Amino acid sequence: MGLDVPGIFGTGSPTFLTTKVDFVVNWARRNSLWPMPFGTACCAIEMMASAASNYDLARFGMERMSFSPRQADVLICAGRVPYKLAPVLRRIWDQMMQPKWCISMGACASSGGVFDVYSMVQGIDTIVPVDVYIPGCPPRPEGLIYGLMMVQEKISGESLTRHAELRAEDPDAAGKPRAGDAQVRDLTGPFGNSTQQNRLSGLVETDATERPKDRLP
Repeated sequence: MGLDVPGIFGTGSPTFLTTKVDFVVNWARRNSLWPMPFGTACCAIEMMASAASNYDLARFGMERMSFSPRQADVLICAGRVPYKLAPVLRRIWDQMMQPKWCISMGACASSGGVFDVYSMVQGIDTIVPVDVYIPGCPPRPEGLIYGLMMVQEKISGESLTRHAELRAEDPDAAGKPRAGDAQVRDLTGPFGNSTQQNRLSGLVETDATERPKDRLP
């Protein structure tokens, strides 16, 4: 074929391109994400705003908010999750087909936030694997958009040959903390998980989870 034959970039340009399968697949995945909104509190309002005209999430190919987990690949948990709701969150995650990603939006979903109580999950990463954490109470729509862009960046670096490694899930690990006992103690600190507060607050050197009777007010 001569140079006079129009190519894909105009007359005289090459009539074919070479690329990698990983690049093409990741390009298609990151530019057609279908979020599954799991809004339980005020973070959900900011998530709704991100799809409105001022922010227009559709610019990134994510305008198709899917309320069916079987037709979604990005779970956005926006808000606090009580323990009674944890099985529902896990079921929705299990119903989503691979490949899939998860965003923990806001302080409540990421760490329990101000709800350091017995009824609240202290971080959804004990229920589902989280790819991106978005701080804030609640985070602004720009924060969610930036988090979704981080998911896009993560997808662009994945490889089909590492699918089993990147997407593998252990059913026996569902609902269990990913961190060990020592890491949990370091993360919670004196004002972390309520089951750790008394033993770490310096009141008494013991493993008891209740205030000692000799220290009652």
